[in-house]
Amino acid sequence: MQVLCITGHSDRPEAETFIGLKKEGVDIHVLCPRSAPHLGRLADAGVSVTPFELKHRIDLEGIRTIRAILLKNKVSILHLFNNKAVSNGIVAARKLPVKLIAYRGIVANVSYFNPMSWLTYLNPNVDRIICVAEAVRRYLLDMRLLWLKVPPSRPVTIYKGHSLDWYQDTPADLTGFGIPKDTFVVGCTANMRPRKGIHVLIDASNHLPQGLPVHFLLIGHMDSSKLLKQIKSSPYKDNIHLAGFQKDAPALQAACNTVVLPALRREGLPKVVIEAMAYGVAPIVTNSGGSPELIENNKSGLIVPPGNAAAIAEAILMLFEDPSLCKELGVKAKARIASHFNIEDTVKKTKELYQSLLAS
Repeated sequence: MQVLCITGHSDRPEAETFIGLKKEGVDIHVLCPRSAPHLGRLADAGVSVTPFELKHRIDLEGIRTIRAILLKNKVSILHLFNNKAVSNGIVAARKLPVKLIAYRGIVANVSYFNPMSWLTYLNPNVDRIICVAEAVRRYLLDMRLLWLKVPPSRPVTIYKGHSLDWYQDTPADLTGFGIPKDTFVVGCTANMRPRKGIHVLIDASNHLPQGLPVHFLLIGHMDSSKLLKQIKSSPYKDNIHLAGFQKDAPALQAACNTVVLPALRREGLPKVVIEAMAYGVAPIVTNSGGSPELIENNKSGLIVPPGNAAAIAEAILMLFEDPSLCKELGVKAKARIASHFNIEDTVKKTKELYQSLLAS
């Protein structure tokens, strides 16, 4: 089994999938940029790596390079991890006996009316689409245009796996952000985009009883004059702390009592929630995309309707008033990552998909 993977800024779960496949006997070669954070880790694990970066959706030089590798190595499976890789990989593999797998990490932005979709995920030469969440698979299957629809066998769900061993940092000291010790901290990690619903979380503070020892820690790029104005009008304005981008975001989340992802739409399988759960922090997520697949409601976290600030406030208040429940949800959240979203399952299911494609 000769597999060529083309990726970009590969995160650790993706890199560990490559390493796991190598250990399982898959002859795997990875093309990724020199700036990829885990390039050294791949090389140390014996994974064949070539520094490579696609510049455009249709990159003629890149296509020639990919095709040369496909021919030289007699590649049987081409696994493509982003839009540029998919569009260029399809062209490079034209008329070659190669199975094509595309990865899809978010809901939406694929449409029969979008010409670029025909060059990527809707292209008939794509044999399988690995969806990071069941919500992504359902979205693809629900698309219709007259008689056109995605074949039921094409999208498959394989969760991106993690390991609790990756999350062993000591929870951060939050006093440096002006958060007193022994207060209830609500964390939220995201970059300021309308679909992330940060404004809904700030609105939720208006629905909390005033004067509670509850603080909000917002981690990520949130430079928005509109958001700052909203914060200033909140009764909890002095308890809302903007941390900005932080490399140790998982350790910061680990120091929180709960984390909230108030996303409105388009979520895949949010890594920030997984990281918090791996540290045993109780999550609150909206019923958006793949977020609710991460937890069992009222067992390993809480699920609220998207855009409902009052429901988020109610969930925060429930955990604030019942510390034992908050702790229990966090413990079960950690166990759920270990049992349902582990890297071993990802490697196993990915290899099985490779084998089934070759057998067909």
